[in-house]
Amino acid sequence: MIGKLSGRIDYRGDDHVLLDVRGVGYIVYCSDRTLMSLPAVGEAVALYTDLLVREDLLQLFGFTSLVEKEWHRLLMSVQGVGAKASMAILGTLGPDGVSRAIALGDWNAVKAAKGIGPKTAQRVVNELKDKAPAVMAMSAGKAPEPVDVPDAEVIEAPVKSAKPTAAAAPSVSAQAEALSALGNLGYAPGEAASAVAQALGDDPALDTGGLIRAALKLLAPKG
Repeated sequence: MIGKLSGRIDYRGDDHVLLDVRGVGYIVYCSDRTLMSLPAVGEAVALYTDLLVREDLLQLFGFTSLVEKEWHRLLMSVQGVGAKASMAILGTLGPDGVSRAIALGDWNAVKAAKGIGPKTAQRVVNELKDKAPAVMAMSAGKAPEPVDVPDAEVIEAPVKSAKPTAAAAPSVSAQAEALSALGNLGYAPGEAASAVAQALGDDPALDTGGLIRAALKLLAPKG
């Protein structure tokens, strides 16, 4: 199993890149969102990868974080969701968006992905809702470490991870800590994840304390 690749981008296609790793070229398929975050041709990058094996096909899919890779794996476990559909969902929503949509039961958000119908979207939400808290709690702050490459032409520039978004790391850390705190207070993983996702949707800039307070307000009995 090929789990991570570090190399230099030789070519960019509509749905993939050709990654040169020590003279060996790997075609790595990525979502639209991931492709937009990658550096230019000739620059170095590191990607987590998942290998799809079929009788007549071997395909590598690339991700900028372990959370994105985990959602890809889980999405493909749903009946009717193949690799293409999974990448469409991740490309439309991103890993954080997928987490929120599933935690909130928002199948309309999933349906917004190209090629995803209402029945498939509902099945995704229903089958994966119990798994959302664990994925939301995963730490995705660090990019893959570069691989040491002896070839002088390959190491003349350091390997770069895909361009991060400024708010991504704090949001992931805050939501993981908030989920843990709510669990310690006795809330079930599903309801805690739903409240955290809704609070983040209302204000993505919330820190850990603010996120916990906002989630508790949402979880408080109404009336």
